Order: sequence, then structure tokens, then C-alpha cells
Amino acid sequence: MSYWAVVPAAGSGTRMQSAVPKQYLTLAGKTVIEHALSRLLTHSRIDGVMVALAPDDERWCALEFATNKPLLTTSGAGERCSSVLNALDALLERADPEDWVLVHDAARPCVRHSDISMLISKLSDHPVGGLLGIPVRDTMKRSDPNDEVIQTVERKQLWHAHTPQMFRLGALCNALRDAIDNGVLVTDESSAMELQGLKPKMIQGATDNIKITRPEDLMVAEFYLKQQGSKH
Repeated sequence: MSYWAVVPAAGSGTRMQSAVPKQYLTLAGKTVIEHALSRLLTHSRIDGVMVALAPDDERWCALEFATNKPLLTTSGAGERCSSVLNALDALLERADPEDWVLVHDAARPCVRHSDISMLISKLSDHPVGGLLGIPVRDTMKRSDPNDEVIQTVERKQLWHAHTPQMFRLGALCNALRDAIDNGVLVTDESSAMELQGLKPKMIQGATDNIKITRPEDLMVAEFYLKQQGSKH
């Protein structure tokens, strides 16, 4: 059984207020995506990585990775779900549909090896798959379009969804294709599987597996990387 990683990296990251896509911003001496890919490539159970890049990406070729594992690229798309589907289709040319695939955000540079190991360990015998996340701790509010509170949402059994999200290659490919064909642009892979009537399993991970979405996140991520040191 093989374990592949897929990294959608075709987004522009407009909320970062930067002309440089967020995955190429500098973080602790490297780009954000270099940190994220390094965590995947150096994990002993990951057999290779497929990255979905924007068709006009001119920055990727400047990066260098010291790895003997396959690091493959394909064209991404405007929506995350379409980029992931493109990557899965490309991966099917060399991987088995029953192989596991771990989809990880290019903008999550702090994912721990221990969390990847835990995800693989707990899901390898699961009939569906699942994802990393952390339980919601704060009181949750739902607002109307004017940002006025209309409901307090019960936080019990409520989770923040993180990545990697791990599913069988063929099953995830079919689920994403069905969602897109039905006009549903899912924002994560678990959502596509849920639309198939399946129940992915939540696996509690570390709170420092943050996603870079705003400028201040870079400082937080650098702090976490320093805290982790070589023990990630």
C-alpha cells in the first residue's frame, strides 16, 4: 500500500495583500511551500508528492528540494477542488486507485511528522478515511449578511478542519468529480466524501498546524517553527 501526498498550490492568496502568492512568501529563510513540502517529503511513509501549480507559475522552477522521492507537478485551476482533481487524475497515471492520498495545503508549513504518522496509523484500516482537525473551544456565533448575530451555535462535536486529509485515491477522485459536475465547489476533500454519504473520521492534531491566510500568520508560523526545531 502506497501513501501519496497532493498539494494544491495554484491559488493567489488575495487576503495576504501581497503581489506574491502566499505559498511563495518567505518564512524563516525559505518559502512557505518549501516548508510544507519538506514536512511531506521527509516523512518515511510518504512515497511521493504531486503539486498542482498555476499555469503561469514562474516561481516554482527556482526552488530546489533534496529528495529521492518523486516530486511531480501538474496544472492547477482557479478553484481548490479543481486543482486537487487535476492532481489526482495525474497521479492515477502512476498510482493505484486503492492507494491512500494525503491532500495538504501549501500554506500549512508547520504540520508535524507525528500528526502525519497518527493520521496514517488511525486511518489505514478505516473504510473511508479522514482528516486532521482540532475541536472548537470558543463560543461560536452565526451572523446575518450585516454581521449581526442571529444564533449561538453549539460547539460540542464542532471541529476546525485542517489538513492533511487522507482518502483512497480513486474514491476521492470520483467524489470530487461528482461534486464539481453537480456545481458544488467544495472547499475541502472531506466535504466531497460527505456528499457521497460517507463519514470521514476526525483525528485531533496539534494546534500549531496553522494555515497562512493573513500577513500576521507569518510571524505566528515562524514562532511555531522555532519552537518545533528539529522535533517535528
